[in-house]
Amino acid sequence: MEDTNENKNQTNQSKKRRGMGVILAALFAALTAAGCFIQIPLPGGIPIVLQDMMAMLSGMLLGPLYGTIAVFVFLVLGCIGLPVFSGKAGLHVLIGGPTGGFLFGYLLGALAAGIILSLLLPTSKKQSTLKSYIVITVAGLVATIVVFVCGIIGFRLVTHYDMAKTLAAVLVPFIPGNIIKLVLMVLLTKKFRPVIAGYIG
Repeated sequence: MEDTNENKNQTNQSKKRRGMGVILAALFAALTAAGCFIQIPLPGGIPIVLQDMMAMLSGMLLGPLYGTIAVFVFLVLGCIGLPVFSGKAGLHVLIGGPTGGFLFGYLLGALAAGIILSLLLPTSKKQSTLKSYIVITVAGLVATIVVFVCGIIGFRLVTHYDMAKTLAAVLVPFIPGNIIKLVLMVLLTKKFRPVIAGYIG
């Protein structure tokens, strides 16, 4: 009888965690969508747009499963007509637009960051502060690299620019902003990942 009650409690707890995971994935999909409308100006004239940061944070905070689901939902919203792809919408933006590679990169970046943190920094074990910061920084850096590699490939396929012109257009101007975003991602992940893990496991 006690085993039966324990199994029921475990099942209910598992359902609650899955439900909370779905809710948080939906929330981060909305935050990623809203990110294209939030810009922080920089002295060089290239603003910081928070959309890519929110996509990567989805994987870093929610893990590889729910983080990837969040970004996938965001992509679906854009494909069905909501103007969340930097003010644009439609499947053609994802497949044939010059920024389509970056959008695919959001998905892969969130997945990569989530996997790295799940494997190297499991929330079930207590970790030192130094190790936490190192692993989170690596996860954020890898996610950023994945996003830009996908973005550069997609941009070149659409525009046929050479590598130098491509890097000048889509990488170099955004380096200062991405350094700032990396610092923010590390700080936010360090603070909120253990809290969120308490709800979704």
